[in-house]
Amino acid sequence: MRSTLTLEQKIGQRLVAGFPGFELNEEFKTLIRTHKIGNIILFSHNVANKRQLASLCQELRALVREVTSFEPFITIDQEGGMVTRLSNDATNMPGAMAVAATADPENAYTAGRITATELLALGIDFDLAPVMDVNSNPQNPVIGVRSYADDPATVARFALKMMQGLLDGGVLSAAKHFPGHGDTNLDSHLSLPIVDKSLEELERMELVPFKAAIDAGIPAIMTSHILFPQLERKKLPATMSRTIITGLLKDRLGFDGLVISDCMEMAAIKQFYGTVEGTITAFTAGVDLVFISHTNSLAAQAATAIKKAVAEGKIPMEEMDASVEKILRFKQKVAQPAHENASTAMNLDLVGCEAHMQLAARMREDSITVYRMPATGLPKLGSNPWFLGCRAYRATNASSMIDPAFSFPGYMTALFGGRATVTSINPTTGEIEALRLQALAHSCIVVGTYNGHLNSGQLELVNALVTSRIPVIAVALRNPYDLASLSYGASLIAAYEYSAATFDALAKVLAKDRQATGRLSVKL
Repeated sequence: MRSTLTLEQKIGQRLVAGFPGFELNEEFKTLIRTHKIGNIILFSHNVANKRQLASLCQELRALVREVTSFEPFITIDQEGGMVTRLSNDATNMPGAMAVAATADPENAYTAGRITATELLALGIDFDLAPVMDVNSNPQNPVIGVRSYADDPATVARFALKMMQGLLDGGVLSAAKHFPGHGDTNLDSHLSLPIVDKSLEELERMELVPFKAAIDAGIPAIMTSHILFPQLERKKLPATMSRTIITGLLKDRLGFDGLVISDCMEMAAIKQFYGTVEGTITAFTAGVDLVFISHTNSLAAQAATAIKKAVAEGKIPMEEMDASVEKILRFKQKVAQPAHENASTAMNLDLVGCEAHMQLAARMREDSITVYRMPATGLPKLGSNPWFLGCRAYRATNASSMIDPAFSFPGYMTALFGGRATVTSINPTTGEIEALRLQALAHSCIVVGTYNGHLNSGQLELVNALVTSRIPVIAVALRNPYDLASLSYGASLIAAYEYSAATFDALAKVLAKDRQATGRLSVKL
């Protein structure tokens, strides 16, 4: 098969590109036609609702099939929780740490299976999930609740179940971000992180879930844009390192599936190496599928530069052919049959159906975790509760888009009455004192924190409100690490996610309609 393809077709099979908006634009169509791009990535900015998305995927498939004679991989980051791309008329499952808080790995399988069922009905065949990073660094700004735990065995146990659910549902699964993004204090979307660990240290922690995934038959592994100086002496991130991709992942760990890159437009690559040069180096490192997710002109430049690099012998033709053959094998054995099944029995009624929504809701309810409360139990909200907290913000570019009108205080006040106050992301001393003076008018105070461990004013606000002697409940609405620095005078809850679905689950606990049974999967 590969011998009949032109070099342009081979290069196109190894690239993944995206576009803005709910409809295909002429620039993207031209990119596909000119450079034979064989694969697509979708984001929330491509998704208005399930019917629009299904129609868009059909159009994408028809275009790529016409141009390349092969089905595309249509990929998406549908992890669950804070990294979801589907609209609200689909089922967005809880995130990894919330699922782990249920203490039942079968929930991870259910999350994967439901996700796959709905993606397939929509025409998507490749989920860039699960996250297999071990969140061993509480200050990690990009992973956090996207990880199942800070313990590698727990991560492996839950992540493998989600992987199996995705595969059983007919969708490809990718473990990310190899060899591990859990022990960083920088976001590779914004900078170039360094993990200064030996191979032995990595084998005890970061590599444990990836080894388990390889043994279990994971079809794809996504690379990280992180420097590992004890593995790679040249200043090259894992995505661009032949030592790490070919030497460690393929030769030492025996992985023979698809190696895929994280987006080459992230600052860790674009700013420090350049997207085009980074793409060529990723090819030479042994990456099969390279993502240039946003800028069509960069994808076009990369395709042209790769053709030149092959002609100059920088990218061996035998390695080009081997990668293309592997990609087409996965398309034929996994993606294409799955798509054919979906197209003959496509049932958009499954997407966001009541049964799926109820399972997701039950999972979120089971995840709500009380970290600390008085012996007498959670305080009652009373007749005039006060709900405070900042709006969510995009803590990392990997996160879903944020609705600027949506807030925890506003949502909870609509459910319970009382008063809502939206605070700053990092309240100042003056703001905190002004709020503290207003506490006495209320029967109970409920404060939602959002990455308070990275915005200490939120935590100072909670501790100041406790001094008012009005009952205080603090809820961590993303990373539970916020709770470690809060006063013993407050009742403390981890909810893991800033979403209406999670607020509904939390409301049942606050109303005392349900016990919180979740368990933390990280140490505070």
